Amino acid sequence: MIVPRTMTEVWATMGSTIASFMFIWAIIRQYCPYEVRFYFAKYTQRIMSFFYPYIKISIHEYTGDRLERSEAYAAVEAYLSINSSKCAKRLKAEMAKDCSNLVLSMDEYERVKDEFQGIQVWWVSSMVMPLPQAMYPQQERRYYRLTFHKRYREIITGAYLKHVMQQGKEIRVRHRQRKLYTNDSGNKWQIYKQTTWSHIVFEHPATFETLAMEPAKKEEIIEDLVTFSKSKDFYGRIGKAWKRGYLLYGPPGTGKSTMIAAMANLLNYDVYDLELTAVKDNTELRKLLIETTSKSIIVIEDIDCSLDLTGQRTNKREEKSPDEEKGIRKEHEESSSKVTLSGLLNFIDGLWSACGEERLIVFTTNYVEKLDPALIRKGRMDKHIELFYCSFEAFKVLSRNYLRLEAHPLFDRVESLMKETTITPADVAENLMPKSPLDGADKCLSRLIQVLEETKAAAEATEKDEKEASTKNAQSSIKAAEVPAMEDAACPTTRKLSPKSQNMK
Repeated sequence: MIVPRTMTEVWATMGSTIASFMFIWAIIRQYCPYEVRFYFAKYTQRIMSFFYPYIKISIHEYTGDRLERSEAYAAVEAYLSINSSKCAKRLKAEMAKDCSNLVLSMDEYERVKDEFQGIQVWWVSSMVMPLPQAMYPQQERRYYRLTFHKRYREIITGAYLKHVMQQGKEIRVRHRQRKLYTNDSGNKWQIYKQTTWSHIVFEHPATFETLAMEPAKKEEIIEDLVTFSKSKDFYGRIGKAWKRGYLLYGPPGTGKSTMIAAMANLLNYDVYDLELTAVKDNTELRKLLIETTSKSIIVIEDIDCSLDLTGQRTNKREEKSPDEEKGIRKEHEESSSKVTLSGLLNFIDGLWSACGEERLIVFTTNYVEKLDPALIRKGRMDKHIELFYCSFEAFKVLSRNYLRLEAHPLFDRVESLMKETTITPADVAENLMPKSPLDGADKCLSRLIQVLEETKAAAEATEKDEKEASTKNAQSSIKAAEVPAMEDAACPTTRKLSPKSQNMK
């Protein structure tokens, strides 16, 4: 046997050996039957496991039918974002919660070392690429793989993994960036996408402090929300899914969307803006619910306008003419959404509604009387909040927000006019907003007073016209009833005699 003497000869010998092995393996794969290769690999793996001293644990991003992202994967990702940035050579960066700092985490196929109680472990970020010959487009399947010596099995599978999960959840909360989601419209590749939600960073500045509402009502809503967020054990004890429904109703411009933003900012929840007209059917609606995360608000705005989900279900067909029924049927067939009232009710509080926890479901509407009673009953929409026209207390909140005023001589006039007329908070805010750098508090308040006076005058004129019209209608009715009586009294001989009377005469 010839022993190589230099490093060049050593590398040449190793290269030759590897090349020979690869050549033999290629021949085996080409000419050896698949069944033989399968059993060979199977038993070779078993034999090697007796001598291989390491254990590997894989944590995949999606489990089951890729319906929900694994919480364990997210916790490991957050944990490694802190530890991997110290030693990893390839990192990926994402924006942090405050949108000013970057959070670094491991890039694909990167390997880092961690230590726990003097024990060394290794983490690898990997990805299973889709098959190139697949009939339908597929997404990559990411996972983390943990490797450690088998003598530390109990410590790693017990204390270490518990430590990773706990630390990862704390890091996620600390660096969590709230998001505003919207559902994508259905298409033929929808079932092969990782998620049907798209999102942007949620940065709405509304809070309950800036919300134009009476302080007592505002405090009641805040207490209800905070109590819900701390009631996990209570909901578990009574056997109810940890969710709560809110119905916000009132005239346009009364602050329903602003209320939702304030709720999200108070509880630090994500917001899912669900567009029902973009949902293909009830099955897709359930998938959307499954993909929502905990600590979130699911919003359906203007639900009375979203789909045909209003009341009077049994009498609808009787009230339509044949031509109208034909037009409605054609419009329904052409519509891409087949979500039904039953599907929406199951979405709110059916069996599928228990697949997550700590979620709010919020409906908004301008016309609550149009909604089906089954949709807004207690148990589905637990709390009904009416947002009405602007009161003087709400006006003072807006004046503090827009003009930084706590008091002003013109406030008395505003209060007096608000008791005599109605105006929405949106209209008040528009008039209090300075239109130029020269606009001061006096000018803004005077503009608001002018609008209130015009609104009052218009309301009085309308009321006067209605009274005059009502009086005229009443007088016309009286005159119409008096004319036949006067004619009968003035001309009794002109009455038409019956045939019997004429014969007798």
